[in-house]
Amino acid sequence: MAVPVFEEYEPAGDCDCAGCVERRRALAAGGHPSAHGCRRALVLVTTAGVVLGGAGGAAASAQASGGPARAVAPSADPLPPTEQGATGPLHGPAGKPANQANQTALKATTRTEIINRAKKWVSAKVPYSMTKYWSDGYRQDCSGYVSMAWSLAGNEWTGSLAAFGDRIQREDLQPGDILLFHNPADPGAGSHVTIFGGWTDYTHTYYVAYEQTKPRTRKQSTPMAYWNNSAGYVAYRYKGLSSGTAGGGESTAAPFPGTSAFGPGKKNAHVTRLGELLVQRGGKRFYEEGPGPEWTAADRRATQAFQLAQGWRGAEADGYPGPHTWRLLVNGQGKDIPPAVTAGPSAQPPAFPGRDHFRPGRTNAHVTQLGKQLVKRGYGKHYAEGPGPQWTEADRRNVQAFQRAQGWRGAEADGYPGPHTWRLLFAAR
Repeated sequence: MAVPVFEEYEPAGDCDCAGCVERRRALAAGGHPSAHGCRRALVLVTTAGVVLGGAGGAAASAQASGGPARAVAPSADPLPPTEQGATGPLHGPAGKPANQANQTALKATTRTEIINRAKKWVSAKVPYSMTKYWSDGYRQDCSGYVSMAWSLAGNEWTGSLAAFGDRIQREDLQPGDILLFHNPADPGAGSHVTIFGGWTDYTHTYYVAYEQTKPRTRKQSTPMAYWNNSAGYVAYRYKGLSSGTAGGGESTAAPFPGTSAFGPGKKNAHVTRLGELLVQRGGKRFYEEGPGPEWTAADRRATQAFQLAQGWRGAEADGYPGPHTWRLLVNGQGKDIPPAVTAGPSAQPPAFPGRDHFRPGRTNAHVTQLGKQLVKRGYGKHYAEGPGPQWTEADRRNVQAFQRAQGWRGAEADGYPGPHTWRLLFAAR
C-alpha cells in the first residue's frame, strides 16, 4: 500500500498562473511525483486582475471550472492564500454568519459528541472538496471537518483552528483532540489537521485518525503524528470541552492530573486515588497500611507491577503513572496485577539457550522444551501432532500467539523467542 501524501492542490499542466508555475517548479525540484490533473488553487481576485497572495482589498474565490466567485470578507490584515478556503460562515458566503470574534462563547461539547460527529462523515463517505459544503453547512476539507466535529460557529482553516483549542502534549492526547500542522510560509503545501481517536496500542506509535482527505472522509490507523511533516504537528484540545464519555467508552470523570502530581515528596488526593485503583487491580500486597495521600515506595512498586502486567518494559514501566497508565486504571481496562510468585528454585526459569536454536532447519532438545511449555501455557493450538525437536512453522506461530498475548506487535511479535519471551514463558505463575 502506497503511503498517502497530503497535498492541498495539484497544479494544472497547462496553466501559466503564478501559483501553478511555482508549484510545478517545486515539484520538479523533488516534490510529490504523483501530482497531476487540472485542479486549480484558490485564487484571490482583485480589481487589478488575478493574483496569488495579494494583500488588502476585497477578494473572491473562483473555481477552475468557471463557477461563480465566492466573496471573502475584506480585512486590514488578510490571511495568506490557502486551498482550504479562509474562515467563513456555514453553507458558504450566503450561509449563516460566523461569530468568529466571540470565541469566549464556544459551544460546550463532550468527547463523545465530537467523535460521534466525526463518525457521521465517515459513514456518509463525504467527498473531499475545498469549495463545496456538506448538508450540515461545513466545508468539505480537513479544517471544515474539524470545525464540524468541534461544532464551531463557522468554517475555520488550519491557520485559525489553534485559537479554539489549548495546546497540549502529544502524550496527553485523548479522543476528540486534534493534531494540527499549519505551514504559514505556504499553507497549501502540506497543511493538514486530523482528529485523534485513540491509541492503537501501548507503544503510542500509531493512533486512530479521523480525517477529511482525498478522496473522502476516512478513519484509519496512522503513524504519530502523520505520514509526512510528522514533526510539525501540534496537539490541541477544544476549549469548550465539557465532561462526558470519550469516544470508545473512555471516561473523562477522572482526567489525568499530570505527571507532576506523582513522585517523591508529593502529597495530594491524586496519590490516594492512584493507590486505591491499584489495590482494586491486585496491588494490595504492596501496601502495609493502605494507600494514602503521600507518595511512597509502595505506590511506585504497585504502579510498576501494573505496568509490567501490561507487557510494558523499560521507561514505560518505571513505576510513575503517565496518561496511559492512569486511563487504564480509571476505566478498569488492561490486565490486573498478577499474584506474587513464591521465591525458590522452581520459580527460576531455565537459562535461555540462544536465538540460533530456534530457526528453520534447527533440531535440538530446546525446541522440544519450548513447545511443551507453550502447550502447558495454552499456546499450542497450531501443533497438529504435538511439539518435537525440529523447529517448524507451528512452533513459530505458537510463539507469536504468546508474544501477541503480551501486547507486543511488529518485530516484538515475530514468532522467534528471545530472552524476554523465554523468561516470561517459563516464569512461575
